[in-house]
Amino acid sequence: MVAKKIDLLDIVQKILKLDPKMRFAAIIEPKGKIREAIMNAGKTNLKNQKEEEHFCKQVAQRRSMRKEFDRSLGKVRYVHVEREKVSQMVIYTKRNIVYFTMEPELAIDKKIRLITKIKKITSDL
Repeated sequence: MVAKKIDLLDIVQKILKLDPKMRFAAIIEPKGKIREAIMNAGKTNLKNQKEEEHFCKQVAQRRSMRKEFDRSLGKVRYVHVEREKVSQMVIYTKRNIVYFTMEPELAIDKKIRLITKIKKITSDL
């Protein structure tokens, strides 16, 4: 049986198209290397490329640190960090990490709906 190839660029594009307030989407491997990432057209990146790569490595490190508590607290469903300039979200899939950002003024109920949709889009990762 041949495993089907997943188009990562298509996935990050679908994530960004979910809402005009989306800024950035990336798929990161467990060691922190960016597999695919794009910035939404018309949005400016708040970090340079080196900072983005460093941040993604830290996201992967935090995943392994959080696993320490999976037995007692259960697995992490998602991580939401609210900053002054951006909302950052992280979803853990079986083999990858999905990281995306959006404008901070988006209502929390809309953010939760977006997380649910992104979980469905990325369920095969």
